[in-house]
Amino acid sequence: MLSRRSLRAALTALAATAGLLTAVPAAAAAPEGPAAASPSAGVTVKMADTAADRLGTARQALVDAVSADVLARSHDAGELSPGTAVARLAEEGREVVVDVRAAKGDWARGVAYVEAPRDHHGGPEGWLFLAQRENGKWVPGLEGDEAFADHVAASPLVGEAERKTMTAYAEREAQPGPIGTRANVNGLLLPWAPDTVMTLTGGPHTHGGSGNWSSLDFAGGTGEVRPSREGTATSMCGSGGGWTRVIHPGGYSTDYYHMHNTAYFNGTAVSGSTRLGSIGVDTCAGGYATGPHVHWSLRTYDANLNGAYTWLNGRTIGGWAWYNGNAEYSGCATRQGLTACPGTVIYNRHA
Repeated sequence: MLSRRSLRAALTALAATAGLLTAVPAAAAAPEGPAAASPSAGVTVKMADTAADRLGTARQALVDAVSADVLARSHDAGELSPGTAVARLAEEGREVVVDVRAAKGDWARGVAYVEAPRDHHGGPEGWLFLAQRENGKWVPGLEGDEAFADHVAASPLVGEAERKTMTAYAEREAQPGPIGTRANVNGLLLPWAPDTVMTLTGGPHTHGGSGNWSSLDFAGGTGEVRPSREGTATSMCGSGGGWTRVIHPGGYSTDYYHMHNTAYFNGTAVSGSTRLGSIGVDTCAGGYATGPHVHWSLRTYDANLNGAYTWLNGRTIGGWAWYNGNAEYSGCATRQGLTACPGTVIYNRHA
């Protein structure tokens, strides 16, 4: 079996030979064989009209290159060939989505994600991507690829405010010390207005069914969801979707899922008071929700801007110190001698 690095290299080379764009729903994924040669076969493709016009005949090569990276990076698909991976995900009712948002000259930008299983409360895998065409070949960079950090520094599709935010946490992560101590969460709020309340409905748990217990669930209050701090926001599922990612200064970002009545962001600068949406049951990228809430997750970064869902245990956020329980969702938080466990109404505090 090819190594992940070898597989990605082979698929990227194949992407450079592709022709015109054909967007095929994941449910129609083809079996292995000559017809499945394209890395994007079976991948659901979304593309802004202006991006499609600017890319012209280079569209398919771009989609193939990004699809190859996505399938190699996915926890659920990374050790499989693209055709096999997409077909297996389709059998589970899950799609692989490549969403090209913008293009300019030899540059393209967008979002890609692998839907979460819809039979449990889990989170999808998703990445921002930038791609540059060099000597007729697309070189994509997903969050975490070495190319992504280079592209952030050079791409005209990254605004100055966004670049400043991204490079700030990349520079921070270049300093010595374990990643947990480098992601400074001082001043990071919970996902609603300060000095108001929501109900903790789920203590620390995983974002996507495995890994670090990085996520919390909240409901009630006014129902309005706000960023935990200023940064740059991207609507991961596109307009109307209930999943937003905000990248903050200082080495971390936060995800917000299951919202409805959402605002649309595409690398947009936001303040801590910007309205992201309202608590809801949206599953635009898989998973499920049994009642209106926001699924909030914490991520930290390394020097390649590789965002990893990270543990909450021992971190202070919104004025509360969070701790794992004996099982997912059961953990609690403490503040000034008070303990808040699931079912408790809590205030959001700066300190």
